[in-house]
This record gives sequence, C-alpha cells and structure tokens, in this order.
Amino acid sequence: MASITRIEPGPRMSQAVTYGDMVYLAGIVAKNPKEDISSQVSQVLAEIDRLLALAGSSKSKILTAQILLADMKDFGAMNALWEPWIDPANPPARATLQAPLVTPDYKIEIIVTAVK
Repeated sequence: MASITRIEPGPRMSQAVTYGDMVYLAGIVAKNPKEDISSQVSQVLAEIDRLLALAGSSKSKILTAQILLADMKDFGAMNALWEPWIDPANPPARATLQAPLVTPDYKIEIIVTAVK
C-alpha cells in the first residue's frame, strides 16, 4: 500500500500531497499579489518548481496543469513565461480558465499534478 505524505501542511490544506508516485499541488498563487501579471506568473512558477523538488519531482514530470486567470486578457503575458518554463520535450496536458480568485489582487492560480 502506498503511503501519503503531506508537504507543508497547515490547518486548512497542504501545499502538496504525494501518494505513491503521484504528486498533487494545491492551487499556487503569488506570494506578493500586488505585483503585475508577469511578476505573479514568475512567482507561481518558482513556487511550483520548489514544491515539486520537495516532493521528488520536477516540471518535466507534470501530467496536468490547470491555470486560472482572473482576466483572460492576461493569457498572452502568462504564456510568454509559461512556454519557456515548461520542459519542451514533456509539455503537460493543460486547461486555462477565467475565474474569480480569492481576492482581486490575485491574477493567476495554477494547480499541478505530477509524478515522481
């Protein structure tokens, strides 16, 4: 039976959870939401890298990504950073949606599922 590991658990949620070879990240948002979309995307991608490394994985092992944008007008700016960040030999399945985020300051949230 595979074991469950919770990475950076808090009272409401864990930042990542592993089960066997699967890695599930929480919705990742910018640490400084007062910044513009490019800065927020950079912050979120860096945090995904950090959490995947803690889980024993990397962006080359991402299976799916769900990207939530507060405004689809930021789609191009997000992709300008996303495309050079992903492993070009291993792009994940991806969906991008417009959705209201927890506060109006947040412009992006990314949810990732990966393997170890």
